[in-house]
Amino acid sequence: MHSRRLRLAALVTLVFFGLSLLAPVRASAFFFGGVTLKDENEMGRKFDVAIRSNLPMVEDPEISQYVNQLVGHIVASIPPQPFRFKPGVILHPAINAFAVPGGYIYVFTGLLMNFNSEEEVAGVLCHELAHVTQRHVASRLERAQMISIGSLLLAVAGVAVGGGGAAAAGALGAGQAAMLDYSRADETEADQIGLQFMIKAGYPPIGMVNSFKVLRQKAWMTGASVPAYLSTHPDIGDRINGIQARIHKMPKSVTARKTDNRRFKRMQILLWGRYGTPETALQRFRGSDALSLMGRGMVYSRQNNVQAAARAFDEAVAKAPRDSLVLREAGIFNYRKGSMEKARSLLQQALALDDRDYMGSFFYARLLDDDGRHSEAQGRFRKVLQSVPEDAEVHWSLARSYGTSGKTGLAYVHMTYAAIYSQNKKQAERYFDKAKGLASGTAEFRRMEKIYKERKEIWEKM
Repeated sequence: MHSRRLRLAALVTLVFFGLSLLAPVRASAFFFGGVTLKDENEMGRKFDVAIRSNLPMVEDPEISQYVNQLVGHIVASIPPQPFRFKPGVILHPAINAFAVPGGYIYVFTGLLMNFNSEEEVAGVLCHELAHVTQRHVASRLERAQMISIGSLLLAVAGVAVGGGGAAAAGALGAGQAAMLDYSRADETEADQIGLQFMIKAGYPPIGMVNSFKVLRQKAWMTGASVPAYLSTHPDIGDRINGIQARIHKMPKSVTARKTDNRRFKRMQILLWGRYGTPETALQRFRGSDALSLMGRGMVYSRQNNVQAAARAFDEAVAKAPRDSLVLREAGIFNYRKGSMEKARSLLQQALALDDRDYMGSFFYARLLDDDGRHSEAQGRFRKVLQSVPEDAEVHWSLARSYGTSGKTGLAYVHMTYAAIYSQNKKQAERYFDKAKGLASGTAEFRRMEKIYKERKEIWEKM
């Protein structure tokens, strides 16, 4: 359940990984009848495999479920689409978000941590959703007549991670890369349609303007490149002015809307506590409320200041004894520092308030396993995997529990899963052979075998 901090090099690697990942689709598939919805769905699925195989994803339910529900809320208010929208949160400080064919949407933690409200996040997501619903990538592909889906995704990856046309040009040539930059008409349409999506979803439309302003300001302050959706065609200042002019014509009943930012703030505190630069995070957590105290406890724990962390968590629990997030984080802290009885009590209280919190359930399962209650622990681990099936740490923990209780075949099945999702090819092959010898007749092995073979095929093309 722990995500490693992503280095910029991994994002650059992804750009070049895209081409080797995907089997080529001949240009003739596009010359006759254009890019079909089936093509788009297949492109998106394979790109999603590339993303999730190479980049750390944030799976904390307080964060991932917040983004899922935010996207779901927006999607519910727009016309029916032929895609099943699937959001993901990438652990990286870039202030960015992007969408790819087939309805796959990715938000970077840097964007979530540096925006000021949910309506600003919604503004960027609505813009990106508009690129998907208007099929801008597919239409540009049809005009460019790309020779393969892999080539398309390579270029999309280059633009999405901030490399822009230059990164894509290195592999495709400047001409092809330029064809994937959204046109002036595409960007204008995404602004207009995205603004409509915001209004239909019940958000104050000024959120889109404010999100663009934040992105522009952060780019100026840090010297970072502006994300693809704030490209210079047309100029971002003109786009902001155009959106504001449309908003001024709207009725006050729309422009005066207010957003409930409580869930946004909880999610943001969790991100800053877990991943933010300690000095900056502590500046944000100067308050005396329970969530600020919890955030301080998380930062102190990362700094290995155990006494200060313990005091902060104890104060947070005292102030919010029925806040499941505060109880969960305090429980995890106490588990990691070896205060097992206190951890057990806190995690039990947290799960009694929110039994859907699979992170809390994961740590409680570890407690049960440490106590020798392997059957109960295994049941909880399996339930956690229903929510995060590709989490290597959960598979390792379940494998260890199976091994301790004498279920060696199942242990190797989940050791194989853990190696697959850790991108450890040699280890995956070794564990797969062991699992095959011990559990080949089981349904669990057959399910794992299918995933192993699919991932092995991808690895062989890298």
